[in-house]
Amino acid sequence: MSPRSASVNEELRRRSRERLLQAAVELVSERGYEATTLGAIADRAGSARGLVSYYFPGKRQLVQSAVHRLMHRTLEEALEREPRVEDGRERMARAVDAILGLARDRTVLMRQHMAGLLQAEGFVQCPEQRRLAELLRDTVVRHGSSDVDADYPMLRSLLMGAVYAMVLPNVGMPLTPLRAELFTRYRLDWAQGVPPDTEAPGGTCDTDFSRFFATGRPTASDPGPADPPDPPEPADRTGPTEQTEPAGGPKAVDQSK
Repeated sequence: MSPRSASVNEELRRRSRERLLQAAVELVSERGYEATTLGAIADRAGSARGLVSYYFPGKRQLVQSAVHRLMHRTLEEALEREPRVEDGRERMARAVDAILGLARDRTVLMRQHMAGLLQAEGFVQCPEQRRLAELLRDTVVRHGSSDVDADYPMLRSLLMGAVYAMVLPNVGMPLTPLRAELFTRYRLDWAQGVPPDTEAPGGTCDTDFSRFFATGRPTASDPGPADPPDPPEPADRTGPTEQTEPAGGPKAVDQSK
């Protein structure tokens, strides 16, 4: 059998990464963060356990990337659903409702995510987080901001604060008063967005995560797992050395973390 081309391997790696993201969201939603191991995520994704470390430095980074994917795709769906609108106030209402809806409908997942943000690493800088930031900045621009560099962090902070208030165990606030506060601040009408007790098509209550992840689930005709990416270049021997991968293959991953 002839070796697979670089493009085929690249596509298989992309699918593997997507399956890991989806599996992380599903398992943390079902079990919580501490009870979800990297081994369980790899098993759910149908990936070799050792390959997880090629895509993500650890469990915290994987889970944050996965939740940021869910957040930005949920927000993107809300902003672009029919009827599509350009009105800045309606788009702001949709953005607020999308994020608060995740806190209401994915409470365990969002609670674990917000707790992770308080760790030393803070935000994981990844494509998923950057896309979420781009969507929120664009929402601020369309709402009419004259100082996006100040107004975007404020919107982000207000949304994070509302999510924290909703997911606190035993004393979480309901969505309605938090929505009212945000709608008042941004001069939005209550009927805009998705008012409480209504549900937009494909809203946050949908339990199927698959539309957010381009997994291309393997079939019998698929060529099999991707070859692992090339290992990093050896460290410069003239200076301090960096830890490199063992000769036997991918570095071991602590499955308990």
